[in-house]
Amino acid sequence: MAKKTGTTQALHKVIMVGSGGVGKSALTLQFMYDEFVEDYEPTKADSYRKKVVLDGEEVQIDILDTAGQEDYAAIRDNYFRSGEGFLCVFSITEDDSFQATQEFREQILRVKNDENIPFLLVGNKSDLQEKRKVSLAEAQGRSQQWGVPYVETSAKTRENVDKARIINIKIEIKIRHEIFQLCFKLIYC
Repeated sequence: MAKKTGTTQALHKVIMVGSGGVGKSALTLQFMYDEFVEDYEPTKADSYRKKVVLDGEEVQIDILDTAGQEDYAAIRDNYFRSGEGFLCVFSITEDDSFQATQEFREQILRVKNDENIPFLLVGNKSDLQEKRKVSLAEAQGRSQQWGVPYVETSAKTRENVDKARIINIKIEIKIRHEIFQLCFKLIYC
């Protein structure tokens, strides 16, 4: 559940999950600082905090950018326990990363023991359509199967970067606090 800080500002903990190299860190840096980093450097775990305004209310988002490499699978449970919302990221150019989303989701559901945990499936690298390996229909099918929203993003061009965060936070707020209505229209704007 979101915590209130000293200024009664809601704090929402969002966890980025996905295979290594899919662009979790690049998406996070775009959201936080409006910058794109070309060079890939594997992340162990980085935490960021940002204030945003959602439906007229200022909230703080605490984003944990997790390691995607299999070497770090054992420590993920600890990260997942503290998460209130999850962005499960794959690259539309790598089918293996899409297949891995199933394992990430199962691990999150096992740790959280909650089918209604706020969750967003994110297909990154939408700027690389010519290298696409995961079809839009396939990704949308998985999101429908799971009952979660799907959005395609590009950390490079910034396409839908803010939308992905806002959708996830709004889902969290609806499920956990019943303050705002879930706004799927953001996906289809």
